[in-house]
Amino acid sequence: MEHVTPAAGLPDILAPGLQVVFCGLNPGVDAAAAGHHFLGRGNRFWPVLHLAGFTPHQVAPQDDRSVLGFGLGLTAAVGRPTRRADQVEEDEFAQAAAGLLHKLAWAQPRWIAFLGKAAYAAMTGKRRLDWGEQPERFGGARVWILPNPSGLNRGYSKERLVDAYAELRRAQMASS
Repeated sequence: MEHVTPAAGLPDILAPGLQVVFCGLNPGVDAAAAGHHFLGRGNRFWPVLHLAGFTPHQVAPQDDRSVLGFGLGLTAAVGRPTRRADQVEEDEFAQAAAGLLHKLAWAQPRWIAFLGKAAYAAMTGKRRLDWGEQPERFGGARVWILPNPSGLNRGYSKERLVDAYAELRRAQMASS
């Protein structure tokens, strides 16, 4: 059964026993209004997810619920929609930790992939984080930090994003 929690108009897409839950920082205004994850014009999440090997075809944002069939889930660290992720305050991430831990306790995914360092840093109090797998678990799940696929993240080309996401895919496949 799917777990739907309204997050300011953007429902979580979770189910028990998923392989990977991708945790965005917070929904964009357009995505929240439409009720679909990673809807933004410049967001590279869907093509990167496919090119990294998580899905056999590129999923359209309007078909975001189909990721459950691939063992994947979607959530946001903070439910409040904004135009830019940097409009979310650090204390909002810290306050959202209990809710995210509750979701993970219910879904029990193998991995949680934070899209960007900000949410995980604020939720755990860690200031220095590397990309990739983290040594600790969060809510029982293995933790991986990926670059944010937002088009505003100019530090990562689409190719570099695909490489980073494919590294998680290889680790996920090796641990299955």
